[in-house]
Amino acid sequence: MEPSSERVRVEHGGEIIADSERALRVLETSQPPAYYIPPDDVRTDLLAAHERRSLCEWKGQAQYWTVNGSQAAGWSYPRPAERYAALRDYVAFYPQKVDACFVGDERVEANAGDFYGGWVTSNITGPFKGGPGTAGW
Repeated sequence: MEPSSERVRVEHGGEIIADSERALRVLETSQPPAYYIPPDDVRTDLLAAHERRSLCEWKGQAQYWTVNGSQAAGWSYPRPAERYAALRDYVAFYPQKVDACFVGDERVEANAGDFYGGWVTSNITGPFKGGPGTAGW
């Protein structure tokens, strides 16, 4: 987990959902980075709680968010594990479930599949988990 040195932006349904120069970039094994955006930089008025929950063995229980009509398009950790306390209430977004995500001026590619929410940019290389046949490595 590290502060992002670049501006990140999320767009969906004709709205800028998030725009931040204070995001945290989180790297996990075999995944592209996920960007967690501070709640002050997120249009929380466009988010609604989703019933989905998941448990990350490292970060804790995730809460999911519907974003302007897109189901479970974002997630956050309201009570993260102590090691990830800095992520409390920051929101991450699946690029495959919103219209567009950007790091700097570059539009990101979505991580393959629908489990991981990694942001693929030209300065990182795979292979990445998420596509067919990648669950076991």
